[in-house]
Amino acid sequence: MMKQSLNELLNNQEFIQRHVGPDAKETERMLEYLGVSSLDELLEQTVPNKIRLAEEVNIPSARSEQAALNDIGRYASENKLFRSFIGMGYYTPKTPTVILRNVLENPGWYTAYTPYQPEIAQGRLEAILTFQQMTIDLTGLELASASLLDEATAAAEAMAMAKRVSKNKKSNQFFVDQNAFPQTIDVIKTRAEHYGFEIILGDASQATEHDVFGALIQYTDSTGAVADLESIIKGLQDNKAIVAVAADIMSLVLLKSPGEMGADIVFGSSQRFGVPIGFGGPHAAYFAIKEAYKRAMPGRIIGVSIDSNNRQAFRMAMQTREQHIRREKATSNICTAQVLLANIVAFYAVYHGPEGLKLIAERIHRQTGILAAALLSKGIEAVNDSYFDTLTFKLSNSEEILARAAQEKINLRVDANGQFGLSLDEATTNEDVQKLYQVISGDSSTLDFAALDQKVQAESIIPAKLIRDTAILQHPIFNTHHSETEMLRFLKQLENKDLSLTHAMIALGSCTMKLNATSEMIPVTWKEFGSIHPFAPAEQTLGYQKMIEELEAWLAEITGYDAVTVQPNSGAQGEYAGLLAIRKYHESLNQAHRNVCLIPSSAHGTNPASAQMANMKVVIVKCDEQGNVDFEDLKAKAEQVSDNLSCLMITYPSTHGVYEESIKDICDLIHEHGGQVYMDGANMNAQVGITSPGLMGSDVSHLNLHKTFAIPHGGGGPGVGPIGVKKHLIPFLPNHSVRKLTTTTEGNGAVSAAPYGSAGVLPVSWMYIAMLGREGLAHSTKMALLNANYLTARLSEHYPILYTGRNNKVAHECIVDLRPIKAETGITEVDIAKRLMDYGFHAPTMSFPVAGTLMIEPTESESFTEIERFANAMISIKQEVEKVKNGEWQADNNPLTNAPHTQYDILNWNKPYTIKEGAYPVDGQENSKFWPTVNRIDDVYGDRNLMCACPSPEEYE
Repeated sequence: MMKQSLNELLNNQEFIQRHVGPDAKETERMLEYLGVSSLDELLEQTVPNKIRLAEEVNIPSARSEQAALNDIGRYASENKLFRSFIGMGYYTPKTPTVILRNVLENPGWYTAYTPYQPEIAQGRLEAILTFQQMTIDLTGLELASASLLDEATAAAEAMAMAKRVSKNKKSNQFFVDQNAFPQTIDVIKTRAEHYGFEIILGDASQATEHDVFGALIQYTDSTGAVADLESIIKGLQDNKAIVAVAADIMSLVLLKSPGEMGADIVFGSSQRFGVPIGFGGPHAAYFAIKEAYKRAMPGRIIGVSIDSNNRQAFRMAMQTREQHIRREKATSNICTAQVLLANIVAFYAVYHGPEGLKLIAERIHRQTGILAAALLSKGIEAVNDSYFDTLTFKLSNSEEILARAAQEKINLRVDANGQFGLSLDEATTNEDVQKLYQVISGDSSTLDFAALDQKVQAESIIPAKLIRDTAILQHPIFNTHHSETEMLRFLKQLENKDLSLTHAMIALGSCTMKLNATSEMIPVTWKEFGSIHPFAPAEQTLGYQKMIEELEAWLAEITGYDAVTVQPNSGAQGEYAGLLAIRKYHESLNQAHRNVCLIPSSAHGTNPASAQMANMKVVIVKCDEQGNVDFEDLKAKAEQVSDNLSCLMITYPSTHGVYEESIKDICDLIHEHGGQVYMDGANMNAQVGITSPGLMGSDVSHLNLHKTFAIPHGGGGPGVGPIGVKKHLIPFLPNHSVRKLTTTTEGNGAVSAAPYGSAGVLPVSWMYIAMLGREGLAHSTKMALLNANYLTARLSEHYPILYTGRNNKVAHECIVDLRPIKAETGITEVDIAKRLMDYGFHAPTMSFPVAGTLMIEPTESESFTEIERFANAMISIKQEVEKVKNGEWQADNNPLTNAPHTQYDILNWNKPYTIKEGAYPVDGQENSKFWPTVNRIDDVYGDRNLMCACPSPEEYE
């Protein structure tokens, strides 16, 4: 046996072997099954030669896990941990460690998929329902969503919703409180420009002086002032305007709710309920409305329904994947939520309960009062005479103060008017208050906290009529789990109800549920990344900036583009940002009339919804029988709209899972007609290291870092959707009004609240690329193709495969056609999806892009054993279908139509087949089985009896 050299023993490619599922022998076995001799031969047979990269991507070579952790650790150490009192929607929280360890750092929570299969997602559905109940209680409104991306995008969604439901149809004006957070105003202006809305900025008291369809008021505002909004809201509503209030979630524990004042929409960031700042995200925005407007609410709503045994069950209601149903007529392009973060927020509220939250809010408010009283005694008065946690000052010696603050490692807020201020938070100590007093006053004496506190309690700072007198969080869920033991068990109980990657392969086509490696996740909760304020001075965030710049450069190299921005915090936001860049590019050429967007019929539903938001006219292009874009139809449509052609949006490989041979010709055709090519990056897992959008001729793409680049899905969020662009589009990338970006044109609007979007999870993708390196990235793509083609070949012996490309191969996914089964037996794609749960699997993507099908993507991370287990499950299900077909099982009462089976069924078995046939279809499951919590859920009942708040305790039983 030949001995390995020391260099071979020390090589850094161990992570590549950990990331990729099949080992060398299993790889050989799969290649042999496909009749090819090597991965390179498979590549030759599958990927068109004219789009193959001529050489490896210029990315550093693979690093070991420890080396990568050391390297990113050096970046982390370059971030300076100042104590930030900047506020502006971002606060230092105390994440309860029981939640930190058991949710945020727990793959049982962060590797689950969006709960489209609710029977195996009851844990996080209950958690999100709790988030909705918390939102309803605090806002005083009747209906809440499952969360939105951040406060600023929630504000933009509120504006769009106001336009949809306002009875002042003639107005195109929207009023915005000038004391709203500047990043919120920035994102609103970006969105309004392309909706054609006129933004009126002014003092909230002036809102009723204008003929507007809606208005946004900040409560408390950016100066910290607490104002009575009741008369303003009524005045606006008397003029048929819709009123949206952006409210600080912690202040609502003590303050009168905007709902009680009559607000139509209330939204805000929930970050300060236990979610790390993370340089600006990811954070869940809450969003609540009056029930009358429920059909117009953006995003997802969790509702209560019943299962087939008439037991209570949770599911996504109403707006679920609205984009795929209504396409360009969708009310929003938002097709996701911030589930993991919303869960943390809900658990924070559960853990502390109403009394605990009140103690936290009162402590913050009292400390603010003590500081204000102490400063007033030195002749320093705040601009705002009422406040919850924020003070604003206008002083002539502000430079002096800021210098003292820097010396004490304290960050204060400086606004555009030269005023400076501060916001206290849950983590504020009396020592912090003492330091702040000394920094601002210049007085080194020690405060008498007891005397100041007595003074503060004697004088009400919040007007009496604005103090909350309604109870909050009265449901038992918020009044039970306050000891760590009880909380731990509660979290585990919910986790056990959800199937995640810790249990099985989740083979969702187009959603790329791959390994989210532990070493990739570790830096996320390092304080040097998790505790940095997004508006901290640039010299304090050098490590973050270097890491982000390097990640952007790597992504640009991988995609073949000239620049990347990570600001968009979801794939849909990336689409929107990319389309805006195209629009602005045309405008720069005096071709603003170019507003037609061509979109293939197979496209993701967010594509037409995003195009509509960018004020484009959508023209649908046909697909041929092989699933490719119909080139002749595309050519005809392009010629027809040539003078007004803005762009083509196309997914590659196609949504049908094949490498289209004509992609370069398609890009050339669009460019000939003066248009741009937007390539949807959803299927980048079939491109990395072997081809690229830039090589094919595309001008802009978004990437799903929560798919291709290993950021976990978090049960339905967070996501990150950066965009890459060719050189001519760089000047039109988004900027930011608070923290200017040097990589694009100053004055460009923002698309997310934070300048770098969900920066807190970017270390995951940095680690992914660093540990795989150029060799591992290409190898991962090849293995994704091998796993997909092997699984396709296995299944093709039992099911028709709808589309294949050259040499009868697929890309990274395949579509299994179940329509013949339905026609012959009545067994539907839903029956098969639910039956897979009995086998211990999450169903693949169902009925997209073709109704009556399953789209299957195994990814490179799944082992040969797991792929075989899935293939055998599908083959076994086909044999079960045969039993229905030949009459051995009843057509309407069989293991498929009754799936999934639960432990409740075992206790009440009344089926015409055995318990083993129904509940234990695989040998050995008796010793190890994932049980769905509920039986098949009744969607129709849930929509007819819409209930989106926590049920009573009796109903839980």
